[in-house]
Amino acid sequence: MDRAAPPPLCRRAMPHRMRRIAVSPANPAPPGPASPGQALLRRALWGHALLGLALLALAGCAPRVVPAGPAVLSPALAEDAIVAADGARLKLHRRDPPAGLPPRAVLLALHGFNDHAGNFLLDGFGRLAEAGVLTYAYDHRGFGASPNRTLWPGEETLAADAAAALRLLRERHPGLPLFLLGESMGAAVAVLAVTGPAAAAPPDGMLLMAPAFWSYAAIGPVAKGAFWLLAHSLPALAFPPGAGSITASDNTAALRRFSRDPLTIKDTRIDAAWGLLGLMDGATARLAGCCAPPTLVLQGAKDRVAPPSVTRGALRGMRPETRLARYGEGWHLLLRDGVSDSVAEDILSWMEDPARALPSGADAVGAAWLAEP
Repeated sequence: MDRAAPPPLCRRAMPHRMRRIAVSPANPAPPGPASPGQALLRRALWGHALLGLALLALAGCAPRVVPAGPAVLSPALAEDAIVAADGARLKLHRRDPPAGLPPRAVLLALHGFNDHAGNFLLDGFGRLAEAGVLTYAYDHRGFGASPNRTLWPGEETLAADAAAALRLLRERHPGLPLFLLGESMGAAVAVLAVTGPAAAAPPDGMLLMAPAFWSYAAIGPVAKGAFWLLAHSLPALAFPPGAGSITASDNTAALRRFSRDPLTIKDTRIDAAWGLLGLMDGATARLAGCCAPPTLVLQGAKDRVAPPSVTRGALRGMRPETRLARYGEGWHLLLRDGVSDSVAEDILSWMEDPARALPSGADAVGAAWLAEP
């Protein structure tokens, strides 16, 4: 069910050719400083633009959300999909241990925003498989090969899908420890999956990697208000890759692969980004009660997508027994970064004994950083 299809005024409000407005090589920024006359003109144009956005918001240009439909069957684990209660098929990938090596643990991995499970599992998860970890990952609704690509499904739907996947994997592998890993947006989904209304039984451990714990309070009321105005006036506005200059990893091959992958999302709808912010805010609000299972948070000191300076306060609000591993040379995509081998070895060690010191020493670094004033 599409809960918020745009009214006609919203569909006509912006020509298709104007939906990619960010500064990029195809749309460069004006060179040099503006003259006083140009500055006054720009202020007038911005004033008219903001007035226009406000009028569009009043006209009812709501963000588009496509949540799960009514339940028509029991969720099921198919060979190539998680079959949700509404019948939606969420594309499923897995990374198996080598032939002849029986799995010693099962891991459900939740990918991040604009990524998909097939791409997510290509790098550091190979080392986990070599050690006997069987990893499953599915494409969230709105991403990859799952339904309604590019459209936001809502945080309740994302959390319910993850909770259903946890239950199905527990049923499929009853004798093995089950772990839940979320990267970036996936970490926020993981928190909601074990704390929300549709929460599954807790896994044996949780790994929150480069967690997206931005909250409304963290971005401030002005930025939140501007974001709301855009999402409710031009919800289909799409920001292309040139919209930002933030580097997610030092692995250029992985970044290049992401940019060429037809299933990764390159142009992000503003209403999807607004939905992501709501998801992160909701997850951050639940951190105080999360997480009952042993939990390891993994963070790169060079992360600029989910900046440590922003997430530090959120991490301090988690249970005292939660551990933080901080990697000085780590970026946002830790299992794809140059530190991926160290990250994988730390994950394997922690799975075996959550109380043991990590081989890399990143947990000692994390504890010291978290204790800083």
